[in-house]
Amino acid sequence: MSESARARAVSPAREIDGSRALPVGFDHPHASEEARKLAERGMILRVQVGSGVHGTSVEGQDDRDEMGICLEPAEFVTGLAEVPAGTGGTGAHVPFEQYQRHTAWDKPGGLANRSGAGDLDVVVYSARKWCRLALGGNPTVLLALFVPDDEVVFRNRAGAELVDNAHRFVSGLAADRFLGYLRSQKAAMTGERNAHTNRPELVERHGYDTKYAMHAMRLGLQGVELLTTRRITLPVPEPGLSFLRAVRHGDVPLSEVRDAVSEAEAELENLRGGSRVPEQPDHRWVDDWLHRSHLAHWAASGRRAAAPRDGEAGHSGATHGHHP
Repeated sequence: MSESARARAVSPAREIDGSRALPVGFDHPHASEEARKLAERGMILRVQVGSGVHGTSVEGQDDRDEMGICLEPAEFVTGLAEVPAGTGGTGAHVPFEQYQRHTAWDKPGGLANRSGAGDLDVVVYSARKWCRLALGGNPTVLLALFVPDDEVVFRNRAGAELVDNAHRFVSGLAADRFLGYLRSQKAAMTGERNAHTNRPELVERHGYDTKYAMHAMRLGLQGVELLTTRRITLPVPEPGLSFLRAVRHGDVPLSEVRDAVSEAEAELENLRGGSRVPEQPDHRWVDDWLHRSHLAHWAASGRRAAAPRDGEAGHSGATHGHHP
């Protein structure tokens, strides 16, 4: 079986009718109430990402990270509609690219707060922005295509089609992106080259930031898997998972962590020029999917808007964007 055929030899994604509800808006450029409503109404996919889906979370320490994708109303795609820049009432507007909300902002300290145990960090990208990032091989956004069903919060027909065609986004471009992310985490785990850690307590306790170290190693493992199979297995399979968890707990000496990360980095470098994936992703299919999915979303939105509500035909609760 060819690598491309093997990549498609998975069970078809099913629709999952979960929650689309998002935390209420906040005074942040990507957290207006209008952006929230747009993201909820157009949502096609919402999944858990971060340590929870990798299998490396530590009970009582980690927040919950979620990522979503949404389709925009027609006036935001074919027109110049914008959403308010937060809830502060400044009158400023921005193009819609994402709805971003951290529940840690609700505590004293606001935007300066670091997310912790029990907090939710969620970002819902417009489908167009998400596709641009995924086509470029961005490791974070590509994960949404490989999340197992028990970590999927919501997925409709358009989201299922996207997941079924995950292989179309995978290309050699991912090698540079995974290497870049790995090297950034590698530098941050010990503060090399003026890299910053926001977890000094881990450095003091273990001699290095164990969370950055774990993510550096994870990126190496997942990058190699993606560039050889066109898939990412979640959670991380053994024996990699046990090693990652040991690193996260600080049970692995820094010298051993450095050697393991450097070995994964070298393997990614080798795949950079000779991986088994196409040099470029399937732009044509992605363009077609975006076109069809938006048209279907607009048609469905029009039918909902035209449906009678409370006996008043033609009433619509739709929120219209600001036009500069």
